[in-house]
Amino acid sequence: MDDMTSVTADDLARAREEFFSERANVVAKNAVSSVGVRAAARVPEGVAANAMTFDVEVSQGERCDQQRSGRCWMFASLNTMRYRVIKKYGLKSFELSQAYPLFWDKLEKSNWFFENILDTLDEPLSGRLVAYLLSDPVGDGGQWDMFKSLVKKYGVCPKEAMPETACSRNTSELHAYLTRYLRGAAKRLRQSHEAGVGRDELEEMKKEMMGDVYRLLVTCLGEPPASFEVRLRDKDDNLALSGTFTPLEFFSEAVGMNVDDYVSLISAPTADKPFGHTYTVSRLGNVVEDGGVRYLNLPIERLKDAAIAQLRDDLPVWFGCDVGQSFIREEGIMDTAALDVDGLFGFEVEGCMDRAERLDYGESLMTHAMVLEGVNLDADGRPTLWKVENSWGKDHGRNGFDTLSDPWFDEYVYQVVVDKKYLSDDERATYEGEDPTVLAPWDPMGSLARVR
Repeated sequence: MDDMTSVTADDLARAREEFFSERANVVAKNAVSSVGVRAAARVPEGVAANAMTFDVEVSQGERCDQQRSGRCWMFASLNTMRYRVIKKYGLKSFELSQAYPLFWDKLEKSNWFFENILDTLDEPLSGRLVAYLLSDPVGDGGQWDMFKSLVKKYGVCPKEAMPETACSRNTSELHAYLTRYLRGAAKRLRQSHEAGVGRDELEEMKKEMMGDVYRLLVTCLGEPPASFEVRLRDKDDNLALSGTFTPLEFFSEAVGMNVDDYVSLISAPTADKPFGHTYTVSRLGNVVEDGGVRYLNLPIERLKDAAIAQLRDDLPVWFGCDVGQSFIREEGIMDTAALDVDGLFGFEVEGCMDRAERLDYGESLMTHAMVLEGVNLDADGRPTLWKVENSWGKDHGRNGFDTLSDPWFDEYVYQVVVDKKYLSDDERATYEGEDPTVLAPWDPMGSLARVR
């Protein structure tokens, strides 16, 4: 046995002696084995710094709940839009249908998947690209630009016009069966190509397959409404809006948001993504004719500046983050000072990599999308604490809200969506005019918000 490459009895004896010679290790062992790592690492003084009072704040209606689905990016997008409806018509609360964009996203992602399969027919099945395409062709996750594409094509509707179903509240069965069908369809397309079937016939096969996808989606989610009746009453029970609308008409009339004005800012301080440039991700999107995603990479302080400016103008901010990091979920607290994991273990675990290194080494990426609705500012006007509307229902956190400390923002917020008017002239010119660098499909900036 090679003592340098194997774990030896002497190694284990030394490790055990070092562990039990320290009282703190024994206390940590007893605490963690009883209540878990995060509960044992909880710092009450850090938790106490997360009070729910804010200098700048917007107010929504009742909290929404994505339940057992990965639709956080849809809920966040719709929550920024419903705010406009609530404000415009003086409503107590209001909710847009989340099942409606789910239907169209699954349909468009299926078409996007088929087009990618047809584009990679000569790629090896065992290669990284095809394996990636097959890994999760129609998952719940998404990006702001993908939601923008859905809204531009299909509009929105009130929740009553297309309510939740068993398969939208819990998407696991829908996801499993649709994914299985798509993989089987990809097999048929590739085998037909290998047998010499031409492109025109393959496209016809794809059209038939999309008919099957539509049938599956209607079975699980119901048929999306072509039009619907609307009766909105304000806080005083006065009729504020009524009539018959198509989803596109309702979006134009009730929401009135120019989604093309809203741009995705990311902050990825890695060597391969210099700040001040635009990026896109190969093979990432849903609506084929609208293209994929587009980001402008900026230092994290610029994301904060833009978010604060939009909040000051009484508009919420869509953002994406790595929600699982330094998060006390039950209390709704995202704060690096509220958990001392490194102190608990006695060596660097959370502190062993910086932001760029976590991205490079696969430790962190965007996992969840929520809405910034408030911020506290210090004497110099810099943020200290952010108010977050989550989509996990009113029983989560504090009446459905979380807090996010500014140091946590520095470490784990990766994306904000703001009106491009909050960019500098140079930033706006770069976003609109520069040809974006194309990132690999598996780049961390291609991650989709999907946490349940």
